[in-house]
Amino acid sequence: MEEIKLTKAQKRIFDYIYEFGSITTLQSFVDLGESRLSARIFELKEKGINISSEIISVKNRYGEKRNVKKYYIG
Repeated sequence: MEEIKLTKAQKRIFDYIYEFGSITTLQSFVDLGESRLSARIFELKEKGINISSEIISVKNRYGEKRNVKKYYIG
């Protein structure tokens, strides 16, 4: 099986998902300093990595419900 070559940013995203089970844009920005999560996810998918997503509801600082996308491997 051929090894998939990842950039540092792509590897950080992949490793984060692998370690924590999923990632959101806020987690990507705060924990990794990556502000373009959807672009990195697109690149990982283009390299053949099976990444799925779902919409989850979270509350913002005002207690208002917001929908965000959560990415995970699988």
